[in-house]
Amino acid sequence: MRRNIVYSLRSQMGQTATSIAAIIAEGYGRFHFQENVQFCRQSRSSVYEIQDHLITCLDEGYINEGPLQEVYNLTNSCIKVTNGYIRMLNKQKDQGQEAR
Repeated sequence: MRRNIVYSLRSQMGQTATSIAAIIAEGYGRFHFQENVQFCRQSRSSVYEIQDHLITCLDEGYINEGPLQEVYNLTNSCIKVTNGYIRMLNKQKDQGQEAR
């Protein structure tokens, strides 16, 4: 049973991690700034989902604190970069610039 849970978490985290960049790319392909921002928010939500899975892994004893902290720091960096990109898009929209 425990092996199935580990596999399920690993699979879910892998799919979520793969989708993060794909969602941002899809948003970039949209015409309007607000659509791009919405996709970035979805991507950011996926990063938070990974953080939640990491905490679950720690709570269940599947990962130690050290490796968890390394990955958690990377996810926090992803969130910060995504927030910066969203701010830039909103600023461009407010300045009346065209999307791309």
